[in-house]
Amino acid sequence: MPNDRSAPADTSRTPTAPDAVAPAVPADTSRTPTAPDAVAPAVPVVPGAPTPDAVTPAPVHPPGVAAVPEGVAPAVPDALAPAAPRGYRAVFAVAEFRAVFAAHLFSLLGVVVSELALTVLVYDLTGSPLLSALTFALGLLPYLIGGTLFAGVADRYPARRVLVVCDLLCAACVAVMLVPATPVAGLLALRCLVAAIAPVFTGTRMAALTDILGEGDLYVLGRSLLRIVSQSAMLIGFGAGGVLLTVLSPRGAITVTVVTFLASAALLRFGTRARPARSGDGGGTLLKESLAGARLILGDRRVRALMLLFWVPPMFVVAPEALAAPYADAIGVPSAALGLLLCSMAVGHIGAELFVGSALSSRNRSRIVLPVAAVGLLPLVVYAVRPGLPLAVAALALAGAGAAYVIGLDQWFVDAVPEELRGRAMTLLTAGLMTVQGLGMALAGLAAEFFPVHQVVAGSGILGTVCTLLLVAEVRATAPGRMSDTEGRDRADRHVTSG
Repeated sequence: MPNDRSAPADTSRTPTAPDAVAPAVPADTSRTPTAPDAVAPAVPVVPGAPTPDAVTPAPVHPPGVAAVPEGVAPAVPDALAPAAPRGYRAVFAVAEFRAVFAAHLFSLLGVVVSELALTVLVYDLTGSPLLSALTFALGLLPYLIGGTLFAGVADRYPARRVLVVCDLLCAACVAVMLVPATPVAGLLALRCLVAAIAPVFTGTRMAALTDILGEGDLYVLGRSLLRIVSQSAMLIGFGAGGVLLTVLSPRGAITVTVVTFLASAALLRFGTRARPARSGDGGGTLLKESLAGARLILGDRRVRALMLLFWVPPMFVVAPEALAAPYADAIGVPSAALGLLLCSMAVGHIGAELFVGSALSSRNRSRIVLPVAAVGLLPLVVYAVRPGLPLAVAALALAGAGAAYVIGLDQWFVDAVPEELRGRAMTLLTAGLMTVQGLGMALAGLAAEFFPVHQVVAGSGILGTVCTLLLVAEVRATAPGRMSDTEGRDRADRHVTSG
């Protein structure tokens, strides 16, 4: 956001003109010290009256500290001023972000635990591995539907209201899952509904962060923190869910999710400020407004290129995670090693994002976006030699670290999307990201039916790198100042008519 700047003080000097500035002093002028004309006019001395020195004694300034005008606080030397928080600490210094962060942690852990518990519950009720696996898949597929058809909610209504209502709807859906009479079809339908709400909630929260943290470095670091929590929750949440299932029934573990959704709703309601909607009701239906926003967003060449750069690398990087179990079996490692294969990519991502977010300046984070994106999938090519566990874990950690390019990409995306479309753009971005990851897992599994697992993973690295390089070229071509004048005018026109 642009910073307010005060007008510079007029430092010009007016040439001194005798008799034009002040009348001559008729009395004893030796007792009146010479003062600059700009400070005060000369005062005639009246016998018996105090001199100007006695009325307003000249202030005494410590050596090395310049005098300042009355009413202006003196500047504090940098060595004496308290150090302002920087990096991630500066983000946590914002009270509203702390509420958003805590709400995100609660709801995310609840979702992970419920996914695990619901999968076990469906398997206990049906004995069907297919339906149990379908429970996980239904957590990804409805993202595209919800993110496309309901994206207009994010801009049409106040953000805080949308976030709280989404949490309450999810809590209600999970509460119905707890009813013993709920059939398996009902459980899967409720799972779909929660998944359809998720992209609206996430997109609205991403857009709201620009109101809470601004559009600059604090926003980028705030998004980074939420991603780090998401990665960590996958590691901690499944472990916590497994522990809960040893002491609670599946429905008992699902109860925890109801509590976490309600806690998230309370934190967002009472921990964040009410703000107006980004765009009012345009007179059309919500579906029409959502689809029109999607057309505007995807019709912008720059925004489309950036969005694809968010989507394409994750679509290919999920292949080794989707095929971790068959690969562990193929190289003959114990089942305990499967956990290493599944968590090493998340560990690499968390470590790299923490380093880039805390050690690099905003300018340097922007510089590494395209180079890191271009080479981020290359570690997967190591699978071509069918590596053992240590080398495979190292390759996965490096591939996870390649996701650190997203930190700088976040800033580019915010800069490229007009404010009145920001909620819809963030919702569509989230929906597409989850959808392409689910599609990538499905395609990797399909390819593994015809080719060895290690070749599928290596092929994903090669094909993904080629696609990413094409996107890098497109992002470079659409950089500000690189597009033609006609493209720039067309883009400006779309932004003007999008309100």
